[in-house]
Amino acid sequence: MSKSGHVFQINVSLGGVPKQGIHVTQITDSGLAEDRIGHPKKKAGSDRAICLYSLEKILALQEEGHPIFPGSCGENITITGIDWDEVQVGSKIKLGKDTLVEVTEFTKPCAMIMGSFKDGDIARISQAQHPGWSRVYAKVLSPGQVAIGDEVKIVS
Repeated sequence: MSKSGHVFQINVSLGGVPKQGIHVTQITDSGLAEDRIGHPKKKAGSDRAICLYSLEKILALQEEGHPIFPGSCGENITITGIDWDEVQVGSKIKLGKDTLVEVTEFTKPCAMIMGSFKDGDIARISQAQHPGWSRVYAKVLSPGQVAIGDEVKIVS
């Protein structure tokens, strides 16, 4: 895999999981225009404007027997073609032509995503217990429109 890939799926909900796929979105400083947060006290804030995850990690988890699928863990953007080990706190990622985000932290799995894991084992994507398997939060540095198939590039 490389430092460039593409947007596989864009995921939104009115709160909670799973998030449903849409074709295109406007990403603002506070996140995806169509998305709502189920637990704003835990997930709100510009440093957690969007959540990103890897399609390759989702597929590997499915191979382990987990019933996870894109959007089931609450990520807003499911990315494919990026070496997920390259995605670290401080990484800047360009989504499409104009949108630039910066990874601010690895997410902590919450009980709302238990249905995505056999035996409810949400710790399977805990950065502390399984480094490299976590989703990430990012802040928006440059807002813009993002669509399925748009290029995704790690720029730093």
